[in-house]
Amino acid sequence: MAATLKSRKQPSDRIATVRCGLPPRMKVLYITTRERTGGWLADAFAADSACEVLLEEALGMAAGIARLRDELFDAVLVSHQPEQLDALQLLEGYRAGGADGPVVVLGNQSEQEMAALCYELGADGYLCVHTATTRTLIWVIARAVRWHELIRQNYRLSQSEQARLQREHDEANRLLAQQRAMLDELEELRRSSAPCCGQIGTGEPCSARPLELPEALIRHYRELLRTYVIMGSGSLACELRQLAELLVASGLNARETMQLHLHAVEELLHGLGTRSTRHVMSRADLLAMEMMIHLAEGYRQRYQQRIHPPVQQTLPGFE
Repeated sequence: MAATLKSRKQPSDRIATVRCGLPPRMKVLYITTRERTGGWLADAFAADSACEVLLEEALGMAAGIARLRDELFDAVLVSHQPEQLDALQLLEGYRAGGADGPVVVLGNQSEQEMAALCYELGADGYLCVHTATTRTLIWVIARAVRWHELIRQNYRLSQSEQARLQREHDEANRLLAQQRAMLDELEELRRSSAPCCGQIGTGEPCSARPLELPEALIRHYRELLRTYVIMGSGSLACELRQLAELLVASGLNARETMQLHLHAVEELLHGLGTRSTRHVMSRADLLAMEMMIHLAEGYRQRYQQRIHPPVQQTLPGFE
């Protein structure tokens, strides 16, 4: 049984506009039966100059699946003839096998009858051969091809983004491990230079021991870190200076302060999940450097007061 697509010529002033959205060439496989061969469709494509369509034909479902297994096509057209070739059954098996190429169904039924069924089974379009035009079919195929290209690009970008985020998390964990190792080395150096005492030879690195600090201080530093990551140091200079004075008054040294800092950073990174860590690590490093500066300045002032204690001046008239 022969079938025809209507051919409508486009006005000459619209040809360039139409061609802008179409690929110059598409390789298409047409799966059909002996009663409806693809000669009429090849003639229809040849009569339309909007896009070059290289049409290849496969007779029957088995032959079509074999061609798809051996060759690559931009899109697939399937002739829906329920008594001889059930396009819905072919679609279901094609998608169940993991194939994701564009598929457009051609049939005698109206689009109101068949379009929804085809979409539900994974088709990219359905056209009635008695009402559709050749140009419409070309556009449907081209849009299906473009849609699948965008899906593949989006998948590749998504995979690349996930890999980048994973690299950032691995790099952040590596940097934290290196910083903790530096604290352990400093502790070992301190122990080796200190007089013999009961603490030497415990064999437990400082980073492995829990923080022996007030929970309120840990919580305060954690919130300060979160705010610093969001707002930066501009509005927190006063709070950082006050916190450094508190640490100096409590007698915390640089190693213990860094231990507190790393503990807060690890908790913050754990709460990020799959989000980027680059900004957090950059701001955390700035906070650590700023805290060390305030801490060093606080201990310097304390040392200066110890070397040069304040002197009580004689009141006037009591010389």
